[in-house]
Amino acid sequence: MWDLSASRIRSLETTYDARNGSPVFTVGGLWTSRGWTEWTQGFQYGSALLQFDATGDGEFLEIGRRNTVDRMAPHVSHVGVHDHGFNNVSTYGGLLRLMNEGRIPENPWERAFYELALKTSGAVQARRWTRIDGGGGFIYSFNGPHSLFVDTVRSLRSLAIAHSLGHHLMEENDRRVSLLERLVQHAQATARFSVYYGEGRDAYDTPGRVAHESVFNVNDGKYRCPATQQGYSPFSTWTRGLAWAMLGFAEELEFIESLPAAELESVGGRDSVLSFMRRAAQVTSDFYLANTASDGIPYWDTGAPGLAALGDWRERPAEPFNDHEPVDSSAAAIACQGLLRLGSWMGSRKEPEAARFAAAGLSILSRLLEEPYLAAERNHQGLLLHSVYHRPNGWDSVPPGRRVPCGESSMWGDYHLREAAVCAQRTIEGRPPLVFWRRRA
Repeated sequence: MWDLSASRIRSLETTYDARNGSPVFTVGGLWTSRGWTEWTQGFQYGSALLQFDATGDGEFLEIGRRNTVDRMAPHVSHVGVHDHGFNNVSTYGGLLRLMNEGRIPENPWERAFYELALKTSGAVQARRWTRIDGGGGFIYSFNGPHSLFVDTVRSLRSLAIAHSLGHHLMEENDRRVSLLERLVQHAQATARFSVYYGEGRDAYDTPGRVAHESVFNVNDGKYRCPATQQGYSPFSTWTRGLAWAMLGFAEELEFIESLPAAELESVGGRDSVLSFMRRAAQVTSDFYLANTASDGIPYWDTGAPGLAALGDWRERPAEPFNDHEPVDSSAAAIACQGLLRLGSWMGSRKEPEAARFAAAGLSILSRLLEEPYLAAERNHQGLLLHSVYHRPNGWDSVPPGRRVPCGESSMWGDYHLREAAVCAQRTIEGRPPLVFWRRRA
């Protein structure tokens, strides 16, 4: 995989014109952009840093470092998106982590540059805040102050790193806002409104189901309804949103576990925070395993109408070349890392479910590392095939002779396959686990 990955990164670096916008997904095997928000550029350059992490090849460190310095600054101060954990943690955060691990030489000014970018990113992200009825709040999506996206749980990494660096948000009249408190409050809102637990909330309250978007009345902060932008319906589960929840909550469990107890007193204490995060991580992981194909590769939405034509689709491997509904390998790449992390976290606590989740994560990763998912064709610029971006908007490429999208890659799918592979490789090699907040040795 790393050999293929190297060729793909080189091809993108030497042939893609950045003036066209960030590469988002492939059409006919070639990278193209899609104006919505520039949320994939960090995955582009972060992929080069993961390649260096895995192989030690300095060519890719140079690609990742140079482009982070030259191109990523607008993302640090971007006040209009919920994507800071994608763009900035994948680049500035990756470089700081590598320095903290001793993988790149210590340089005080370079360190200060990365740290300042990450402090600013965390504060800017935390400022995008909607207060809700009963206390707390959430980082609102690019749709506006009424909108909570389940995806954003992984952007909490930007707040986590900034907090770990001793930073906070300053508001009117020099009011200090704790980034840790906003992190926990957003996670609580996501766990409460985006994730279902089978408690009769509505007629479609299946345990572990996830709503892509949760809508609030911004006048009084009251919750109104579920919604979706990229899924089939508010009452079905868009599987990439499900995967974001699985991975986001699992990573935050690891982060909260690493903090001193005194830092967590203001947010209710370690046990309280771990309890709701663990519940959300486990119920979404259980739902994923019960509602995906037998090889762990999901279709793009669990309620997609064409699934009825596929019969017992849960009981056999996913079929990326079917005529009814596309699979989404990018959701699998994200979810498998969530399963690996949840299994590892539970294993450290000697919990019996740990082995099941870890084994599932490894099984899915193994499937993604072989055809038809790993892109072995020389002329294809992507790494992970059969990724889907926005099915409702019809943005995904349908090859000639096919009825549904297939055979293409996405920048986030390729990045997360690499990231999951680094996680597994570090375990195989007995190296320290991959954690986004790695502190200075």
